[in-house]
Amino acid sequence: MSAILEDLRARGLLAQTTDIDALSEALAAGPVTFYTGFDPTAASLHVGHLMQVLTMRRFQDAGHKPLALVGGATGLIGDPKPTAERMLNDPSVVAGWVGHIRGQIERFLDFEGPHAATMVNNLDWTSQLSAIDLLRDLGKHFSVNRMLDKEAVSARLATGISYTEFSYQILQANDYLELYRRHGCTLQLGGSDQWGNITAGADLIRRVAGGHAHALTTNLLLKSDGTKFGKTEGGAVWLDPALTSPYAFYQFWLNSDDRDVPTLLRYLSFRPLDEIEALESDSRERPAARIGQRALAEELTTLVHGAGECAAVVAASKALFGQGELAGLDEGTLRSALAELPRAKASRPLPAVVDLLADSGLCKSRSEARRAVQEGGAYVNNARVTDVEATLGEDDLLHGRWAVLRRGKRSLAAVEVG
Repeated sequence: MSAILEDLRARGLLAQTTDIDALSEALAAGPVTFYTGFDPTAASLHVGHLMQVLTMRRFQDAGHKPLALVGGATGLIGDPKPTAERMLNDPSVVAGWVGHIRGQIERFLDFEGPHAATMVNNLDWTSQLSAIDLLRDLGKHFSVNRMLDKEAVSARLATGISYTEFSYQILQANDYLELYRRHGCTLQLGGSDQWGNITAGADLIRRVAGGHAHALTTNLLLKSDGTKFGKTEGGAVWLDPALTSPYAFYQFWLNSDDRDVPTLLRYLSFRPLDEIEALESDSRERPAARIGQRALAEELTTLVHGAGECAAVVAASKALFGQGELAGLDEGTLRSALAELPRAKASRPLPAVVDLLADSGLCKSRSEARRAVQEGGAYVNNARVTDVEATLGEDDLLHGRWAVLRRGKRSLAAVEVG
């Protein structure tokens, strides 16, 4: 088996292939041009997309040539939903999303050298496809019976499915055919939920062009409880720093469930497997240290946001818990960090610390807040408060606006002075 397939299998990533022996032989024989598609159904990719972006990077690192397709055409159809019709988005909005997502993907791939990546947009060829062409040149190659058997279709038959939703697989299959013709693409990658659409494309290449193409899917990124990964109570965790701050992004991985960490490291980290196994062993011995989570959070934050942003959020994370200087944090990083905390708003004249402890929710009442001060468990900007009558001072305000309250070792809240 080729080295890249062996690595995917060892990491637990490999889900399905059309012919693993033939694919392995092709990958071992020389550079293979492959593609993965991303539909622009929002202004940004989210962490659920990382699986496919990083899998593309693994194949490129192994010497193969990636085509990153951002679906300006299929994105007009909208985001597939398991029990409802897709939302149809305005073409000008989709065009803007295409540009944003292209920029995000470009950060992960190498666009120079013998295995340079290429960005492609299926609007370039789909916009030229008439209804007659769709039915005459493509539709005749698709059996309705086989289309009904596809999981994405059969799951919707009970609730109803439109022709738009039903025909999506024809458009995706045509993408594979066009990339085969234009770029010599012979491998499509995707998540295991895309297996039916991907194999439809490989079959279309065989019927129309008499060519042989491969399909490979990776396992879906799921939590240990079986639910989809990448969502929080507040919604999706985005790659765009304007939608999810680098600090919140880092904290998302840092707070991963211990049970999920081995899988996340294998699926998303570029560390060698022996290093990952060592991290797992250390994590089991010292679970409170969150060694695996920290390694994952730092690696992915660096990949997505850069080393500088990662260093800033690590410093902020440490400073909030008394392991660094809060005053040394830049205002943007501090604001992002405090956005994740319970908050008390204050105005001048500045209030008493016990009032803020109660208003922020760190203490249930002012009497409880007084006891916390008397027992030495209350802090402002990591400095212990010893006087129950103490008030917040102007010198306590970070960037003239913020203060950090702490009760005990780990209970934090923010104060914003307006």
